[in-house]
Amino acid sequence: MPEVMFKVRWPDGKVEDCYSPSTVIFEFIEQGESYRLNDFVDLSTKALNLASERVLKKYGFRCTSAESQLDKILATAKSFTPDQSVDCLSLE
Repeated sequence: MPEVMFKVRWPDGKVEDCYSPSTVIFEFIEQGESYRLNDFVDLSTKALNLASERVLKKYGFRCTSAESQLDKILATAKSFTPDQSVDCLSLE
């Protein structure tokens, strides 16, 4: 499966490289867009869960890297308020 790296900037200015095991992330997050924190968390959750499901269907097991990435996003998001925004800087 083609993997995708997506770079985001959190409300505090920190830039993080994130991982998706599938191009399905392109259906949820767009390069150059800014998302309200809650929207970014929702979209990331949907995309990474779907990506992990695709790995399950193809290989017989869920993608622990996608699940780990989602855990990191959820943990980082707790540091901010819902009205703050997250920027998607790149999708590669």
